[in-house]
Amino acid sequence: MQSIDLINMENNCFFYSDVILSNQYSADADIVLECNDAVEFAKKLRDESVQLIITSPPYNIGKSYETRVSIQEYLSTQTELITELVRILGPKGSICWQVGNYIEKSEVYPLDIYYYPIFKDAGLKLRNRIIWHFGHGLHASKRFSGRYETLLWFTKTDNYTFNLDDIRVPSKYPNKRHFKGNKKGELSGNPLGKNPSDFWGRIQEDFDSGMWEIPNVKANHIEKTEHPCQFPVELVERCVLAMSNEGDVVFDPYAGVASSLIAAVKHNRKALGVDRAEEYIAIGEERLQQFLNGTLETRPIDKPVYEPTGKEKITQIPIEWVQLERSAYN
Repeated sequence: MQSIDLINMENNCFFYSDVILSNQYSADADIVLECNDAVEFAKKLRDESVQLIITSPPYNIGKSYETRVSIQEYLSTQTELITELVRILGPKGSICWQVGNYIEKSEVYPLDIYYYPIFKDAGLKLRNRIIWHFGHGLHASKRFSGRYETLLWFTKTDNYTFNLDDIRVPSKYPNKRHFKGNKKGELSGNPLGKNPSDFWGRIQEDFDSGMWEIPNVKANHIEKTEHPCQFPVELVERCVLAMSNEGDVVFDPYAGVASSLIAAVKHNRKALGVDRAEEYIAIGEERLQQFLNGTLETRPIDKPVYEPTGKEKITQIPIEWVQLERSAYN
């Protein structure tokens, strides 16, 4: 899927040199980003026609793009969608469901726990509960500040796509060797690197030099748009590479500003996305066109997270605090 400039538009389809971007579902399109309800869109798709479904659904916390309802009503609506998603998922396919917490009257309801039985009842099998740790977010005052979310990876069967070699990270000790047994003295690692594990982030500088660090999309993130809960493209990239092959179909039923679609097309997959918010669809279309024309900036998948040296002005203890401490001793 190599693209250059926009050539023309016809029947709701944008034609690039060899890529078709459509704003209505078309089996012939390489990319579809439609403004519609997720369930209604999914009903258009054939049985077992999608290899990877990856999304971050609304958390029912009253964001501008959702209507807050009871937790029971919220989960009931999600069950209807998940039933459709399981129908369209291929036998070797995966669903990646990235969620945080639902908050009601200051009580935390971890959504991954509530979602788990829904997917199990639908016949899926949990392969990993991935922890995505990030360094920045809202500060809480009556509980510890939340700095992680979870990604549930389910498969439809035991014979599923998992391309580990495509997502390996550098080994911390590449020259480590077996110290006993038949392989004593031989290298114990893989020359391509190691499995990145089910913890995506970093707690301390020397925790794991091979760990992928994926910051959430906040104000100073290169990918930031108007969407308040935006997927980082690189988080989706890992799933796309590991759980699908070139030419496979990747679907995001809550596509927002099209980060999942960008990650899919970037690695030569077909991309389907749907969202009810017209303003986010418009941003998503613009981002996709920028990507296809080579002008969209995304955070590189292997870029380290910036670590302050301690010399920056913003890292210094403010004079007001110093004065406050001095006055406390006088």
